Amino acid sequence: MANVGDIAPDFTLEGTGGTFRLSDYRGVKRVVMFFYPKDNTPG
Repeated sequence: MANVGDIAPDFTLEGTGGTFRLSDYRGVKRVVMFFYPKDNTPG
């Protein structure tokens, strides 16, 4: 389980603008990650 202030593990995602790799931004920019349960759900 992650806690506030923990460093996120590196990961890679495919996006509409190409491949996103978290380590490309480490130490250069702040990154905000937002997670939601599923499209079209009340959560």
